[in-house]
Amino acid sequence: MRKGNLMSVRPDIKVLDATIRDGGLCNNFEFSDEFVRELYKANIKCGVDYMEFGYKASRQLFKEEDFGKWKFCKEEDLRAIVGDNISDMKISVMADVGRCDFKEDFLPKSESVIDMVRVACYIHQIPAAIEMIEHFHSLGYETTCNIMAISQAGTSQVEEALNMLCQSSVNVIYLVDSYGSLYPENASELSKIYINAAEKVGKSVGFHAHNNQNLAFANTIDTLSYGVSYLDTTVQGIGRGAGNCATELLLGFLKNPKYNLYSILTFIEKYMLPLKETVSWGYDLQYMFTGQLNRHPRDAMSFSADGRKDYCEFYKYLLDNE
Repeated sequence: MRKGNLMSVRPDIKVLDATIRDGGLCNNFEFSDEFVRELYKANIKCGVDYMEFGYKASRQLFKEEDFGKWKFCKEEDLRAIVGDNISDMKISVMADVGRCDFKEDFLPKSESVIDMVRVACYIHQIPAAIEMIEHFHSLGYETTCNIMAISQAGTSQVEEALNMLCQSSVNVIYLVDSYGSLYPENASELSKIYINAAEKVGKSVGFHAHNNQNLAFANTIDTLSYGVSYLDTTVQGIGRGAGNCATELLLGFLKNPKYNLYSILTFIEKYMLPLKETVSWGYDLQYMFTGQLNRHPRDAMSFSADGRKDYCEFYKYLLDNE
């Protein structure tokens, strides 16, 4: 049963801009303060509901000098951009299971400008993710659980993970197409399984797409039509490998008058076009191959980094190493 139609406004919809976080995987999080501040202002003007600034990665595991500041999202760096964030837009960061010091690096919500912490995990890490979620909940944060690489999980695993999360304090459960391998049909079927579980206990469902098969936008709006309400986007689709659902596509599609395009288009002209001259992302054949084969894009990313164009040989290599 679809929820609403192409002309209706859904008040439950939330747009989350992950440009700095997922896009940071393309340039080692080396965004200037000016870039981040102007994106923050553009997102506010365009009606975006959440802006994700990056990761809260462990400074024990990752050297600060090896990355830009948005790998770590220290409180003082966030406040240098947003002050006390007096806007209606909320601030999000991501914390990976096993890659963050969550008990040390997060202040109580009352002392932080962060509103939401998104916990990312693989399906076998759900118990560890729930431990983190309960800790963040006790500190006063909104929380999500982003279960990555769901296209490689079995149905029984998915159902058990959802059952565990539905008993936790998490606010939003995210369906994540990490490999860009889903089509609208199976993305929607999965979203219905998530929604059926989550709605019984008053939780919301989100969708995070990758564009390996040029389906990030299509999958996003199809899952949306069945009741997914938290929608991840990035400006011009910037993100790891083939990138993500483009903010400008989704804002142009949604009928709620709170969303508009103008400020994002101005940001694209001034900041994204120059960035594209030095940083590479987006659909290409090597990412299509890994998407179609339901494979992690690491081989395709290496292919890109090496400047290779021997697509046929690469495709044969992937088939030989299934």
